[in-house]
Amino acid sequence: MIILNSGGTFNKVYDPIIGDLVVPKNNDAVEEILKKVNLSIPVYGLIYKDSLEFTQKDREKLLEAVKGKRSVVIVHGTDTMEESATFLAKNLPKESCVVFTGSMYPYSIDPVQASANLMLAISKALYFWSEGVFIAMNGIVDSYERVKKDRKRGIFVKS
Repeated sequence: MIILNSGGTFNKVYDPIIGDLVVPKNNDAVEEILKKVNLSIPVYGLIYKDSLEFTQKDREKLLEAVKGKRSVVIVHGTDTMEESATFLAKNLPKESCVVFTGSMYPYSIDPVQASANLMLAISKALYFWSEGVFIAMNGIVDSYERVKKDRKRGIFVKS
């Protein structure tokens, strides 16, 4: 199993120079969570962007990184997570369990949601493996087709 870190709110930190939240080019948030729960899982940084800035080339990069892997958790921004999950599902050969997760709040500001969502995704990919592309958010883990972001409430729901 591996974790691919593509950025998103999950990873954002406050930059006092520009006075805004930015996606750092590191895996610190994910690695800190893993360390706290004593898990040793390889983490690879891939894109380091807010998902609203994702391009088709970014999704193709995700696809290439996932090909040939049995279990992958992808930390991804919530705004376009469904789009990336759909792209991977349509283009990825079977025999993989790919679980997207993220957070509506940066780990650096409130670590609870990011930690819970990451652990939920890891549990699916590691202990409850099944073929397909899934989204693990807000206590829900299901096929990417059945988990949607409710933008009015700011949570993911089962549809």
